[in-house]
Formats: sequence, C-alpha cells, structure tokens
Amino acid sequence: MKRRSKALLAITLLSPGLAFAACDVRSGSATAALVELYTSEGCSSCPPADKRLTGFSSATHAMDKVVPLSLHVDYWDDLGWKDPFAQAGFAERQRWLVNANGHKTVFTPHFFVSGKEVRDWRGDLAQELKRATAEPARANIRLRAEPAPSGTIAIAGSVSLPSPSIKGDVALFVAVTEDKLVSNISAGENRGVTLLHDHVVRELIGPIALQDGDTRLKRTVTVRRTWNAAELGVVAFVQDRLSGQVLQAAGASQCLA
Repeated sequence: MKRRSKALLAITLLSPGLAFAACDVRSGSATAALVELYTSEGCSSCPPADKRLTGFSSATHAMDKVVPLSLHVDYWDDLGWKDPFAQAGFAERQRWLVNANGHKTVFTPHFFVSGKEVRDWRGDLAQELKRATAEPARANIRLRAEPAPSGTIAIAGSVSLPSPSIKGDVALFVAVTEDKLVSNISAGENRGVTLLHDHVVRELIGPIALQDGDTRLKRTVTVRRTWNAAELGVVAFVQDRLSGQVLQAAGASQCLA
C-alpha cells in the first residue's frame, strides 16, 4: 500500500474560510459502507457483479449510506482482452485486502464491504451492508472537488477522528470515479458483449497518513483525455492499514461538470 499516485500532487493547509462548491461531500453521523468491487472486462463472471454495483447509484442510494467503487484489475489482460480501466495498483490493493482478511486467494468478481471480504456476494452482500451501516461514525470527512485551470481537478478536504481511543496506522484515501462507461468487447471471455460500468476508479490517491488523528489536504489531479468530465465524481475513505477496516467513507458522483 505504498504505491504513489501518478497525479500531480501538492499538500497544503486549508484556509478555515475556504468555501466548498461543486462536489461537496460531508460524512454523516453513521458509518457509510464502502463497497469495493474488484472486476475485469476479461472475466465472464464479472458482468452480473458490475450490474449489482451499478445499482448503487446516487439517484437510488444516498452516498451517506453506500459508497461504491469499481476497481478493474490487470491480471486478466494477457488472456485475450486488455481492460482499458485496469491498473496494477488495484490488483495490489486487492491482494493486500485479501491478506488483511486472513486469506490468500485473489479472484474476480470480488467484493469487500468496509474492508471485510464478501465471498458470496449474491447471498451475503446485503447483510454486510447492514452490518457496516449500523456502526457509529468513527471518522469525520469533508471533501470538495471542482474543475480547475488547465484541465485539472482541485481536491481539498479534511479528516478528523472523533475518538482519541482510535489508534494505529490510519490513513485517508481519495478516488476520482467515472460513471456511464461503455466497452464493446471484441476478444476474450466476453467477446461480442457490450459492457456498462459505473463508479469506476480512474485515480486512487493515498495512503495519506493522519497525524495526531487528523489531516488537512489539497490535491490537484490531471484529467486524462479518455475521461468524460461530465461523469466524474469523488470518494474519500479512512482506513486502518493493518486490519483493512474502513472507519468512514463519503462520496458524490457526476458532480464535476
């Protein structure tokens, strides 16, 4: 989990009077469930899981309850179809989460809810969501993202831990996501299929260590030519890097146009 983002990064203190606009995200008094799906366009069993994640749209599920992320892995890329959304860092994160859960097997589709592995996502996902959202908030998150000059996104925010009893290697992660992605698959296990994706992670920033239980930050992310700015959103989550447990998450989609 020491992989550094390729985004242009610069950390500065936030001004107390900074006005939040565009993607304006605040976590609530209860824990929002971070739902991570590790998937691949080269995997024939992944489209139903992709569809399930798409069901967590901001129109039907408030992101103060469920915060979805789709992370495309690259270890299917040499089997006939190269996934355009895959990143090696996502496969690395998946392996870390598997290890944190005391397991060894990496596979797709693979769900995690707030850091806890869900092997039978059809049967157990709803139960794990209920478990995660029943927890009181263990971190406070505020995040703002807005278009900036020269094709960039300015991201600023703050995190604090309300309880002094929360200790350990706790860090902040920030993701830039994109909705309504479409791929016409011409090779591999899904050949001839048109795949639709939402909540796809385009950029994952972190870990950003919390110092004395809080951090304030400002980052600039370069918008790639292949991204559709009208469909971009942001997600932030706070995670224990030893256990993998997610303390809190918050996000907003399609908010940067």
